[in-house]
Amino acid sequence: MTLALPDIELSEELIRKFDKLGPRYTSYPTADRFNTAFTEQTYLSYLEQRATNASNPPLSIYVHLPFCESLCYFCACNKIITKDHSRVAEYLRYLDKEMALVASHIGSDRKTVQLHLGGGTPTFFNADELRQLMSMLRSHFDFAADAELGVEIDPRTVQDGTLALLAELGFNRNSFGVQDFDPAVQQAVNRIQPLDMVEKAVEESRKANFQSINADLIYGLPKQTLESFGRTLDSLIRLAPDRIALYNYAHLPNRFKAQRQIVESDLPSAEERLQIFLMSMRRLLDAGYVYIGLDHFSKPDDELNQARLNKSLHRNFQGYTTRAECDLIGFGVSAIGKVGNSYSQSVRTVNAYYQHLDEGHLPVEKGFELSSDDLLRRQIIMTLMCSAPVEIDTINSAYGIDFNAYFAREMSLLRQYEDAGLITIDPTAIRVTAKGRLFVRASGMVFDKYLTQPTMSTYSKLI
Repeated sequence: MTLALPDIELSEELIRKFDKLGPRYTSYPTADRFNTAFTEQTYLSYLEQRATNASNPPLSIYVHLPFCESLCYFCACNKIITKDHSRVAEYLRYLDKEMALVASHIGSDRKTVQLHLGGGTPTFFNADELRQLMSMLRSHFDFAADAELGVEIDPRTVQDGTLALLAELGFNRNSFGVQDFDPAVQQAVNRIQPLDMVEKAVEESRKANFQSINADLIYGLPKQTLESFGRTLDSLIRLAPDRIALYNYAHLPNRFKAQRQIVESDLPSAEERLQIFLMSMRRLLDAGYVYIGLDHFSKPDDELNQARLNKSLHRNFQGYTTRAECDLIGFGVSAIGKVGNSYSQSVRTVNAYYQHLDEGHLPVEKGFELSSDDLLRRQIIMTLMCSAPVEIDTINSAYGIDFNAYFAREMSLLRQYEDAGLITIDPTAIRVTAKGRLFVRASGMVFDKYLTQPTMSTYSKLI
C-alpha cells in the first residue's frame, strides 16, 4: 500500500525502514534522564534566579489531578483509582500549599499565558472544587487576558452544566479521551462510553464557545480491526473536532500494572497496526484535516496549523503548542516543570507529596540541569520536531560553534534521511520535507547524545 499525502507518497517500505523505537521528545533531555542529584535546593535556585531577572519568559502551568473512578487498562498515567470523592478536599489543600511555596520564591513576575489540567481525571473534581482550584491559581498567578486554558475530560464524567462551568472558569480548550467507539474494544480496555455520550459532550463544548476541541484516538488496542477502527473514524469525522490526536498504543505490561489486564492475544498484529495507521491517516486527510506532526491533526483554520505554517509551532510536555517558549511550573504529584535551564519532577505518591509539604519543602524528587550542549541539541531537536528549518548560521551565531565541525558525526548519520527524501541539507539549513514530517522523531534522534547511554525506559515505536 502507498499512502498519498498532499504532493507526496509514502510507501510501506519507507515506513518499515524508519519505524524504529524512540522518544517522543516532549523535552530534551527526555524525562528518563532526570536524576536525584537535582534536589529541592536546585529547583529553588532556578525559581529565585527568575525572581532576580530583569525580564523573564511568561509562565505556563500544569496541574496534575490524579483521581479516577475506574481503571482504564491501557493507561500509563500516574493515577489513583478511587470512588471516594472526599479525597479531593485534602489534595486541594496541599496544592494550595505548594502554590504558596512556589510563589514565595518566584518573585512578582508571574504573568501566565497557559494552563493545563491533566490527570487522572480533572473532571473527577465537582463544580465547587474546580472553582476553588481556579481561585487558588488566580490568587497566586497573574493570568493574561488571552491565556490558553486547557483541560482533559473523560466523557463519562460530563454532566449537565459541566462544559458551561469550565467555560465560566475561563477554559477555552478541551480534550476528550475517545480512544475507540467500538463496544468490543471498549469492553476489552474497561472504558465504556457510547458514541452519543461523546457527541453530547462535543455539542455542549460548542454551545459553551470553546475555541478548540480535541479528541484522542488510540490505535493498536485489543479487539481493534481495520474495519472497526474505520467505523470509529466515520463517527469522529462526523463530530468534527478541531484537533485529533492519533496515538499508537504501547503495550508495556512490565512497566504499567494496569496493562496486565489486557489479553495480549487480542492485540492486533504489527501488520494490522500499520494498516490501521495508514488507513486512519488517509481518512483524516481526505476529511480535510491537516497533518501537524507525529500523531496530531487539525482543521486548516485551527491555530495549531496556523502556527505550523508561520513557523511559530512549539513543543513541550503537553505536546504541540502555539505559545512561545515559557517557563513551566508543575503542581501536584509527578508533575514536571521547566524553569530556566532546568527540568524538575515531583514525587509520584500522594503520601510523599503531603509529607514534603507538611515539612515545608517543595516535593521535588528529581530533575536535570541542562548544559550548553544540551541547550544546543534541544533547540535542534525541537526545531525538527516542529518540522521547521534548522538554520545553520543562526545556530553558529547563538552558540559560537562551527555547525558542520561540531556535528560532523550527526551530519554523516543524517545522509540516510536525505537519501530517502525525508530531509534536505544545504550550506544554510536542514529542512524537513513534506513526507519527512512523519519521521521527525527519527531525524531528531540523530542529535540525541543520551541514546548511547543506558536507560530503564522502553520507548514506543515511531509509527
